[in-house]
Amino acid sequence: MSRFKAIPEAHLLLFRGDSILLLKRFNTGYEDGKYSVVAGHIEAAESATRAMAREALEEAGLVIRPEALRLRHVIYRNGTEERISFFFGADRWEGEPVNREPHKCSELAWFSARGLPDNMVPYVRHAIEQVALGEAYSEFGWPR
Repeated sequence: MSRFKAIPEAHLLLFRGDSILLLKRFNTGYEDGKYSVVAGHIEAAESATRAMAREALEEAGLVIRPEALRLRHVIYRNGTEERISFFFGADRWEGEPVNREPHKCSELAWFSARGLPDNMVPYVRHAIEQVALGEAYSEFGWPR
């Protein structure tokens, strides 16, 4: 029997006051036209915090030191494959967000965390709601 493998991902829940940084997916083949957060796959031999710092720089031009990241939520989710999604927050970063991947992102902007867009990637909305409730862990997409 082969050992099960899940795909790990890192997501950035970046807040400034009552606003959260969101991006609109474009031309990716997954949930295009919906809002999400800066995120990406964790590569082999890469820690989750280093992956998040790398993605913040690649996608939004933000410099975030891995030690400045704090784990806010984890989702074990089921879709076309099983994934473990780590959601990190940061209180300190350098730079202002800029869309560094316009071929995959049609918008990058601050939105009210109390009035999220209707067209959000469902598990990302779920994570933001769980963080607001103080929950550290949840499951998403599994049959009840």
